[in-house]
Amino acid sequence: MKVTIQSVKFDADRKLIEFVEQKIGRLDRFIERVTSAEVTLKLDKDHDLGNKVAVIRLAVPGEELLAEVRSRSFEEAVDLAIDAIKKQIDKYKEKSVGEGRRG
Repeated sequence: MKVTIQSVKFDADRKLIEFVEQKIGRLDRFIERVTSAEVTLKLDKDHDLGNKVAVIRLAVPGEELLAEVRSRSFEEAVDLAIDAIKKQIDKYKEKSVGEGRRG
């Protein structure tokens, strides 16, 4: 799987990039046919809700899974976005299995 990490309005340090790569790499356990993953980390102005935003796009055959989470730290935002993607993976698998049965 090709993983692209982009940081907007700041320079991500090596530790954060490695954290994201490790988390994204673990998604292989849940779904095999991921063609690419794009992670965008950005700073926002809203400090009350958390100014760290993580957006994860996962390209799978026939669909794109997307999660965007705001938090007080990038690590927490990435963790929560990964959790949201896992739920979408489950729905994607159910849909794929259902279509396979009909065919």
